[in-house]
Amino acid sequence: MGLKLAIGGKGGVGKTTITSLLARCIAHLDPDNRVIAIDADPVANLAAGLGISENIPITPVAELSDLIAERTGAKPGTMGGFFTLNPKVDDIPERFSLERDGVKLLVMGTVKSGGSGCICPESTILKALMNHLVLARKDIVIMDMEAGVEHLGRATSGSVDALVAVVNPGARSRVAAERIRKLGQDIGIKRIVVLGNRIRSKEDEKLIADSLSDFEIIGFLPEFDEIAEADRKGVRPFDDITTIPLELKQLAGKFLTLS
Repeated sequence: MGLKLAIGGKGGVGKTTITSLLARCIAHLDPDNRVIAIDADPVANLAAGLGISENIPITPVAELSDLIAERTGAKPGTMGGFFTLNPKVDDIPERFSLERDGVKLLVMGTVKSGGSGCICPESTILKALMNHLVLARKDIVIMDMEAGVEHLGRATSGSVDALVAVVNPGARSRVAAERIRKLGQDIGIKRIVVLGNRIRSKEDEKLIADSLSDFEIIGFLPEFDEIAEADRKGVRPFDDITTIPLELKQLAGKFLTLS
């Protein structure tokens, strides 16, 4: 089935940076497999982490109005009525993704009308596409999911190898990790792990380990000066992927063993 990872976390913990670095690192370590990075965060900025120029326009799948109308038989933004619940989506990853360094980026977008969980043409396309990516393809798929997992459902959850809750040292880590775990458990994801990020000391590691003692902790990543400097310059960190730190290589290796 290939590796399927969902990366979640509250704003500011560095999950988008981790998603982009993992995708690039895995593509470098395992070049025989195709890597697809899914930006399912309402604040879409995974492209920058992958080094895709902001001058290249990216239309989220949820905003492809003509395609949605063609595939579902209903105009986006409408509710009720009749439309196809199993639209054709298998060509979307190739047609509407951008690629750099062996990683394809697909931006999902969000449904802007009807409320959470609405049955509408846009949500139907997004769910069908996620089902296709997780269940029907052998690609490595890494999803930047914000704090929630709204694009995943029970049909796909059993094939997600891990839901990764990214946390920073601090009292709020427990609250964020608990919320992500509950959301994952509610849809049936079997393996939910914690990744400690921006670790400055053994005390930081102990704080996370002690406060989240009933979680599986997949690893810890230190505070990399390169990431902060790249953010200031508006460039992707570790532009030469061969210089990526050992900690990230080891983490990527751990995840590859889950597939």
